[in-house]
Amino acid sequence: MIILAFFFAHWYISLFCQTFFLHRYAAHKMFTMNMFWEKFFYLLTYVSQGSSFLSPRGYAILHRMHHAYSDTDKDPHSPHHTENVFTMMWKTKDIYNDYVNFRKDPEPQFDRNYPYWKALENIGDSWPSRIAWGTFYVLVYIAAFIWLDMHWAFFFLLPIHFLMGPVHGAIVNWSGHKYGYSNFDNHDKSKNSLIMDVLMMGELFQNNHHKLPNRLNFAAKWFEFDPTYPIIKVLSWLNIIQLKPVKVKA
Repeated sequence: MIILAFFFAHWYISLFCQTFFLHRYAAHKMFTMNMFWEKFFYLLTYVSQGSSFLSPRGYAILHRMHHAYSDTDKDPHSPHHTENVFTMMWKTKDIYNDYVNFRKDPEPQFDRNYPYWKALENIGDSWPSRIAWGTFYVLVYIAAFIWLDMHWAFFFLLPIHFLMGPVHGAIVNWSGHKYGYSNFDNHDKSKNSLIMDVLMMGELFQNNHHKLPNRLNFAAKWFEFDPTYPIIKVLSWLNIIQLKPVKVKA
């Protein structure tokens, strides 16, 4: 059905931008790219996340804090210091907004070396933009309902479209620190929730990632699969991104 294709396209393109551009590039700088491609993926992130656009700067700051203070009371999104997934994400939203709107200065070690496109940040974080994208999603569903005989129950997918970025974050930060198995003792609660993470494109290998935070491949064992890793290798082969040399210990 066309509406499901639209939903899954929105889910996975938005998710790819979050794990590839916001997480692995903006927060960790696992690879480099020239200014053209940085602006391209910045714009793709805005288009794919739409009404739930997340600032690369804001994302980078919070994610670096998450690694530094994993599952402590200073972690901006640990499920172990909030009552439920909704209060966890509300706490995250408040901290995120403080930094994105420059109401609060982050610790200096977290506030550096990330992409920042001020004009697009201002557009993406504005209510007119968020409302316009939300209206677009609604119109797509109304059109499908009128002309494609879509069942009315599919309208319940709209809140996920509206909040796609935070929904992805909620799944990763809640499930990835509560459910699953551990390959490493990281002195936190991080877990690997799936062994073939096609649902979240590798983001649910939280235990592996907290042990090896700058490793491109979030999978660590032979039976694990990170779907974003082969895409990164293809982008490197096409010279769209440049992988950093692997440091070998003497």
